[in-house]
Amino acid sequence: MKKEKEETNIKNSSLITHRSSLLIKGGRVIDPSSNLDEITDILIENGKITKIGKIQDSTLKQVQGKTQSSGLRDLDVIDAKGKVVVPGLIDMHVHLREPGYEYKETIKTGTEAARAGGFTVVCCMPNTNPVNDSRSVTEFILDRTIKEGSTDVYPIGAISKGLKGEELSEMADLVEAGCVAFSDDGKSVMDSELMRRAMEYAIALGVPIISHCEDTNLSKGGVMNEGFVSTELGLQGIPDSAEEVIISRDLLLAEITGVKLHIAHVSTKGSVRLIKEAKERGIGVTAETCPHYFLLTDNEVRGYDSDAKVNPPLRTEEDIEAIKQGLKDGTIDVIATDHAPHNIAEKLVEFDYAPFGIVGLETALSLSLKLVEWGVLTINELIEKMTANPARILGLKKGILNVGSDADVTIIDMNQKVTVDPMKFRSKGRNTPFKGAKLKGLPIITILRGKT
Repeated sequence: MKKEKEETNIKNSSLITHRSSLLIKGGRVIDPSSNLDEITDILIENGKITKIGKIQDSTLKQVQGKTQSSGLRDLDVIDAKGKVVVPGLIDMHVHLREPGYEYKETIKTGTEAARAGGFTVVCCMPNTNPVNDSRSVTEFILDRTIKEGSTDVYPIGAISKGLKGEELSEMADLVEAGCVAFSDDGKSVMDSELMRRAMEYAIALGVPIISHCEDTNLSKGGVMNEGFVSTELGLQGIPDSAEEVIISRDLLLAEITGVKLHIAHVSTKGSVRLIKEAKERGIGVTAETCPHYFLLTDNEVRGYDSDAKVNPPLRTEEDIEAIKQGLKDGTIDVIATDHAPHNIAEKLVEFDYAPFGIVGLETALSLSLKLVEWGVLTINELIEKMTANPARILGLKKGILNVGSDADVTIIDMNQKVTVDPMKFRSKGRNTPFKGAKLKGLPIITILRGKT
């Protein structure tokens, strides 16, 4: 049923099919799903990949002949020499804010930001207004994506009605409408019995549970990481244990139920250890982190910069090293953004009163390439964590470069330099602690089903 809905959405989308032909020539093509890494060509026809390999002149003539006989323009050619060609990036953790908070972000502006950042798929969290806990909200998101989106959008449904943690949402109805996972992201499900029941329903529906791990009794009132810096600044801290206690609980529940559990935005050394141990015990858990958790420490809060206020909070250098090791050894499967745009005025208040969250869609790839520069990951491993792995976790036929697959492709210039300027973002959000950062490596072309 879910598969049928997905196919219907694709067929109806005005974005979807670019009915002329496109040749990406001479790039370094990397597809982690098939262990492909070579200098070669990709031929795209009618929104699908039809050939990967050196394209001969005779093949080009045949394609041009078919194109002209259909009354379409000639074959378009992209010279990708010296560039890296990868599957369209997937961000499985985004807040698009619509419906209800359009002053922060819309599906239109959020997907434009995603496309600019090299993403062809984003998965939107349910903390909208109204909450995505009903078929009508899911269908609204998909309909708005068809009309105004620049990428594919896959909704994530709420675990509990209204994100209140008291009563399960109509999970089967949400999956039928098009949701690909469940989460109360932004809030933690504190009721362990409710979380267990959600996991059991998720198993029956064949979708993962994405857990926002925060013991709100431990984090209550906290605005940054608990430690030396919070004490020095006189700000109430959020301890590591607030994250780790709920991770421990959810791992135990996953062991009991057998659910596919995905841990969102991992930020602490202890969380990495718990997830690694669980994987070694055979628990079906996956995990993600975000660029700010392997690049920034709580020192960013000095000066009371509210753009560095995020939940979970920025931690310490020791945590950063553990997260990098977790990425390297496979404990952490995915790099996501947790893109959380806010209106400028909301952040221009005292640190205590500013909302949590930073934007990330337009900087994620360039920031993550730091891991390649430092030797933490190879470029292939990085791309896997931003394409094939999230697709596998969510059961999407995306994140691959195979003959017959959708022509979702991102072309990266590894040498292009950029200075982060939030005022140039496509997103409505400007709230980033990376403003002014000088980065190397940029997505220069993003192709969605053959459309550049």
